[in-house]
Amino acid sequence: MGANSGAANGKRSGPVTATPSLRLYGLGVTMAAALVIAARIQGPAGSPPYLIALGAAGIAYLLAIREFLRTPKYGRHVILVCLAMSAVWRVPYLLVRPGPQDDVLRYVWDGRVQRLGYNPYTAIPSDPALAKLHTRETREMNNPDLPSPYPAGAQLFFRAVTAIDESAFAFKVAFAACEWAIVVVLLAQLRRSGRGEHWVLAYAWHPLLVTCVAYNGHIDILGALLLVLSVTALGRQWRTIAAVAFGLAVAIKFLPAVLAPLYWRRVRIRDGLLAALVIALLYTPFLQRGTLPLGSLDAFLKSFRFNDPVFAAIERAVRPQVAAGLSVLFGLATAVWLRVKRPAGSPEAWAWPMAVSLAGAPVVYPWYLIWLVPFLQSAATLPLVIWTLSILSVFYVWYAHALGGLWQVPTWILLLEYGPVAVAAAVVWFHGRLAKRQTRGHNLNRAIDEIRDL
Repeated sequence: MGANSGAANGKRSGPVTATPSLRLYGLGVTMAAALVIAARIQGPAGSPPYLIALGAAGIAYLLAIREFLRTPKYGRHVILVCLAMSAVWRVPYLLVRPGPQDDVLRYVWDGRVQRLGYNPYTAIPSDPALAKLHTRETREMNNPDLPSPYPAGAQLFFRAVTAIDESAFAFKVAFAACEWAIVVVLLAQLRRSGRGEHWVLAYAWHPLLVTCVAYNGHIDILGALLLVLSVTALGRQWRTIAAVAFGLAVAIKFLPAVLAPLYWRRVRIRDGLLAALVIALLYTPFLQRGTLPLGSLDAFLKSFRFNDPVFAAIERAVRPQVAAGLSVLFGLATAVWLRVKRPAGSPEAWAWPMAVSLAGAPVVYPWYLIWLVPFLQSAATLPLVIWTLSILSVFYVWYAHALGGLWQVPTWILLLEYGPVAVAAAVVWFHGRLAKRQTRGHNLNRAIDEIRDL
């Protein structure tokens, strides 16, 4: 009787399949386990076990992106649980002390010397006359023979944080606040646009944020927050706020400057002038004899190289300054093209110009791609999703360097990083062409049918 009761009641028996929510929970648990394991691995970042754990988290993340593309909507409680998971796996990284020569130690120095009356664009940390200004942490900063390369907006943020506490941990807490502020803004933006709120997890779950924000602490997350605020304000027609927030983002790092064409005729000229004025005012405290304070930016451009296959190829034919200018030009040209082809709310329109510019830069550290992560919300950004994950493999250089190796990315790592990106770009292009052909064929058949009806 029991074996036949299902058939008698008219119910079809078969294999039980997991619901989208359960699959998402399973992927979240997998990511949590992999990332917590990575956080507990001793030694310099980038060791093989560390990269294997990050790779497992990256695969789970890609599977989650596939779920997001397949499922139009999740319950709000599912999203809240998944956000809680991402908060949990950040805690071990937040509590880890930054390693020697991490950039966050320079942030502490720059903020501290400003408060003591020095200019970070001229104060050289290794100067014996400034030895008394160091803390235990800042003595371990990288490139102590150079002044600061960070723009004025970043400098004033450094000063604000050190006014509360002069420590790397204080910066990591501030950056964690920036992370969650982006979550709030993205949720509001997704609700307003009618898109699935689960796309906020494409940002919150990204392994790059764990390693480069919660662990190392990088200023790029503040710039990304300002850029997201600008894009959100632009969508709401708050043009002045959009322009000023964009100017502030550029004052954190210069990368988003290539997005300027996307604001053309979407903000008023007076809004653009106001943004330029804000940037100028930020630099005013650092001016000396009327010269623009650039610190070590010129030295950075001339002599720093890392993960730069495209720049290296261009540099063989032209000077470094020209090669860097070309990378900016390519980013601007991409923004101009997308300004015509995509509406302001398209996430790919904001991600691709920065990605193109970064691809040709002389230095491409993993944390530079933080700027892209809030905009990974569509199939058109799949190659960038792949890149933001595959670039984690370059952390192997930190491990190899600690063992006495050279500070350069091996060829096999370059292939591991850029090879999957090229494949993903080819797949997206092929599917785009196929979709266009199908659309044209459908339109042609409809036209033929209309002629027959006549």
